[in-house]
Amino acid sequence: MRLKKILSGFMLLALIGSAGRPAVAQSMQAQKLTALLQMIEYAYVDTVNAKDLADETIVTLLKELDPHSTYIPAEELQRANESLVGNFEGIGIQFNILLDTIFVTNTISGGPSEKVGLLAGDRIVHIDGENAAGIGITNDDVISQLRGEKGTKVTVSILRRGVRELLDFTITRDKIPLFSVDASYMAEPGIGYIKVNRFADATVNEFREALEKLQAQGMTGLILDLQGNGGGYLNRAIELADEFLGDGKRIVYTEGEHSPRQESFATSRGGWESGRLAILIDQYSASASEIVSGAVQDWDRGLIIGRRSFAKGLVQKPFPLPDGSAVRLTVARYYTPSGRSIQKPYEAGDEVYDLDIYNRQLSGELMNRDSVQVDESLKYLTNAKRTVYGGGGIMPDVFIPVDTTIFSEYYRDLLRKGILNEFALTYVDKNRKRLMARYPTVTPFKDGFHTDEAFMDEFFAFAGSKEVPVDEEGLARSEKLLTTQLKALVARDLWDSNAYFVIINGINNTFNQALECFRDNTFDKMRIAGK
Repeated sequence: MRLKKILSGFMLLALIGSAGRPAVAQSMQAQKLTALLQMIEYAYVDTVNAKDLADETIVTLLKELDPHSTYIPAEELQRANESLVGNFEGIGIQFNILLDTIFVTNTISGGPSEKVGLLAGDRIVHIDGENAAGIGITNDDVISQLRGEKGTKVTVSILRRGVRELLDFTITRDKIPLFSVDASYMAEPGIGYIKVNRFADATVNEFREALEKLQAQGMTGLILDLQGNGGGYLNRAIELADEFLGDGKRIVYTEGEHSPRQESFATSRGGWESGRLAILIDQYSASASEIVSGAVQDWDRGLIIGRRSFAKGLVQKPFPLPDGSAVRLTVARYYTPSGRSIQKPYEAGDEVYDLDIYNRQLSGELMNRDSVQVDESLKYLTNAKRTVYGGGGIMPDVFIPVDTTIFSEYYRDLLRKGILNEFALTYVDKNRKRLMARYPTVTPFKDGFHTDEAFMDEFFAFAGSKEVPVDEEGLARSEKLLTTQLKALVARDLWDSNAYFVIINGINNTFNQALECFRDNTFDKMRIAGK
């Protein structure tokens, strides 16, 4: 691409860099940048890759603004939007690469692969007649070959356990949903659990469907798990908060130098406006997750349980560029109902900003609430006159430290090398029929399946073959974590992610503390609404 084809994009960025200056000065900055690029194109001593130069210049300009204004090249834009749009076009499978072969771990319900008869455990060895096994295929390779426009076809050859010959399937690609709700189930009588992994187009509809099913099972208290939820669309966060807050209550407001104040209020529609509510957060809960948590906390509507959230209080808006790429530019800050901006400082630069979570660990904050540094000048009051703080995320009402005692280098080695996941896939592949016959649903599996001595001996042998021998000291430290994780992965490979959380939440301290809060007087003691 020649530089003159992208100059209009640079003009826009020049204007961004000079925001707030008089119009004449803005025009001068744009003219300077255009002139420089033309000089490089027509006079520079060496050949210049114009596309790379353009991309690097844009990235450099945006770095001068804030940590969340980003550039997305044209070739990455579609995939970057998929997780938020909530669907992509493909064949509808979940897969892993196992022994250099594409291993189908699940077919998406109602998707094109399920319709033609693909099964969990199938191995894809050919794609449109081309070998796909034993060639070092990567996740990106699989995605590029199996995804495609709705209505197009792809033929895959399948190796299926117990069948000698290869099975050929011609699959017509279709729109495949990406789900935001990882899990929803009754954690115990009366207490429901919903895990939301992102705030995408379909998130609120998925939440409402899950909520209605739990209400039909007699739910009186809800645990909403936003741990690790990095955010997404602002409007979806507002709609989800609306599910919990009464008509007319402010949810959030946004304001920026060139963005007039906009306020959002709850409506009369809300599926869980009175039942007790606990929201789980951690240091990776960001943006939209913090909007929901902040609104619920400021109105004393629910308990916030976990660790201080990520602290992203900036709002981005997409701006397309002429070559099909885009800029997500920060245009405003958002504020909780009490007036808190929870954005952490970023004036020290990207390196310091990016190390924030690591520095929280070094300071002891992740293990001890008293180690959290708060700015007394940013003190606010909730509706019930409880003290909360701005300037650095959402501080939970009930603090849960990271349990560092269960981690060991042995467990980390197993995790890093993918041995836990690979063993679970292999184990389920060999034992699927027997396991499904004995445990038709996850409930009897949870109660009846045990990682007994025979199971663990098989695992240790498998790990040893991958050059991770048993470390007795590390095993003693991480045994409960290891065995529970293995059981949860087996459950996921037999059913879905819902089954995984049914098992793994048994050792989730934040989840278990939430259950305890429903049993004792924590809600009343902290003046949290709900009945």
